[in-house]
Amino acid sequence: MSELLFTAEELPEGFSYPRGLLRLVELELFELEPWWILTGDHLRDLQNGIRKRYPTRHLVLFAKRQDNDDCFCFDLDTRKVGLVHDWAAPGWEARGEFPDFNSWLHAAVDDLIEF
Repeated sequence: MSELLFTAEELPEGFSYPRGLLRLVELELFELEPWWILTGDHLRDLQNGIRKRYPTRHLVLFAKRQDNDDCFCFDLDTRKVGLVHDWAAPGWEARGEFPDFNSWLHAAVDDLIEF
């Protein structure tokens, strides 16, 4: 599983993945249409892009919407799950948030049912 997600060495100091995300990866539940749980090289490539485009933000990417540039990240500054519209001009990328991963997951399942 460590190859699919960021390793402990790749993650920011003091951050660890929530159990819910680890469980999804363990069960190989990567496609929650319209959301994709990002893994491997795709995760790392998109994370590097977000770091370059939003250098003042401290984000750990974990999901992307399949039909647009919306991404969900753990926001290390707010300690919430933030919706980032990738490729928006800096300062315009924040589009919403959830208090935690489980709240996001419940909304993602609702999206799955509606999609």
